[in-house]
Amino acid sequence: MAADPNLIYVNGIDIETGNYAFAPRSIDDLAKQVLAQPGAAPFGVPHLETTRSFGVPFDIDPTKLEDAGWGIVFHEDAPQSLRDAVNTLVELRAKQAGDRLKVLDYKKGEQIRDWYRRHHVSAGNPDPEVLPYYLLLIAPPDLIPFDFQYLLGVEYAVGRLAFDTAAEYERYTRSIVAYESGNKVPNAKEITYWGTRHLGDPPTNLSASLLIDPLANGIAGAVGALKRPIHADLGFDRKLWVGEDATKEGLLASLHAAAPPAVLFTASHGARLPSGRPNQLTDQGALLCQDWPGFGPARAEHVLAAADVADDANVNGLVAFLFACYGNGTPDADQFLMDLSQAGTAPPLAPQPFIAALPRRLLAHPNGGALAVIGHIDRAWGFSIQAPKAPDAQIHAFRNCLGSILKGQPVGFALCGQFGARFAALSTVLASSTSPTAPSFMRPNDRDLVTYWLERNDAQNYVMLGDPAARIRTDALA
Repeated sequence: MAADPNLIYVNGIDIETGNYAFAPRSIDDLAKQVLAQPGAAPFGVPHLETTRSFGVPFDIDPTKLEDAGWGIVFHEDAPQSLRDAVNTLVELRAKQAGDRLKVLDYKKGEQIRDWYRRHHVSAGNPDPEVLPYYLLLIAPPDLIPFDFQYLLGVEYAVGRLAFDTAAEYERYTRSIVAYESGNKVPNAKEITYWGTRHLGDPPTNLSASLLIDPLANGIAGAVGALKRPIHADLGFDRKLWVGEDATKEGLLASLHAAAPPAVLFTASHGARLPSGRPNQLTDQGALLCQDWPGFGPARAEHVLAAADVADDANVNGLVAFLFACYGNGTPDADQFLMDLSQAGTAPPLAPQPFIAALPRRLLAHPNGGALAVIGHIDRAWGFSIQAPKAPDAQIHAFRNCLGSILKGQPVGFALCGQFGARFAALSTVLASSTSPTAPSFMRPNDRDLVTYWLERNDAQNYVMLGDPAARIRTDALA
């Protein structure tokens, strides 16, 4: 079934009912709700701060830590056991960054502008001699909020680690230090694509046809870079599991391969559960596989969850990009309100914000952890793939991000330069068009206001878990 261009879809399924996590609705219907709750200020005003220059200074090489700097950010109440657990990584980065390594803190309830001020910088004025470009947050999102990470990620390469135990932090840090210092790496010089395509399901048909296929195969007849698959430009092998091949067994095979891919890119529905369910923390964001027969409750054999990644899996050195609702985590409050009258009173998505279990399992795997996981917080929208009124795929952010990673550039740099830049650009358009001083011809109608808002929030919610300075070792890939 082709996607209706007037309907809004997300890549998420309520696994208890088998229905969409957000029922498709028309843009016009949503626009009526905006009209019923007039006023553009709630969309424009909070984001004026994000109209920034997100480049590093002219004399800084962002791929060299001695230039760009590296910092670790603890919540002010972080226990000493947690600080000790990541010390191996801090020691390695200190050797690489020298005096541009900083150990920083975040104070409870601190806003981004206050945090900048306290660290002697301001928005649009990055200076790695004062505040490092690479920043690793060490805390779950109830202590260092997602919003802080989103805004920081416009100008800085930001990652996060959030585990339940100090042992998991230590496992990740020792794994990444071993990966960077070893004579060889366990990975193949390969990128693997895995994407579901369910019958009568516009979201997965969209992600399979306009995201997975053009990234893996290129677009015949396209003008520009999209005509070529990424691996062809960079000398990587490619494996493709799409549609009927995108089974749970196939994905697990990639995660148990003798030589796993350097990069894994998935596109599917992400599992959603009602707030407070006992298994929400373990199963939300799990990947719904092609094994799911269609709209009906999903069983354990239909999804790939953290518990399915056994201790003998081989994910060491992997960079994973998971395009799915809740793939990297869930906020407590819905950031995509469809009825503005619900602001402040809408039912929570979760009792408190949390990082998804699957990426945490990959990063702290006992057999050697993944380097990084890129994914979405909250729902993942089709706007990431196809902009409103655009007939073709608009996926340069995905292609360029993956290309930078395959070239061996730091994962945080790749994410900031593409998705951070897109978030900033969409925020600027939204803020400028809704400004009280904007001429009338620039003011969006209600339909466009809805799409601007959804596009902007969707771009905002891509985050990285792991050390933002991590990179695949192209020098050692066979």
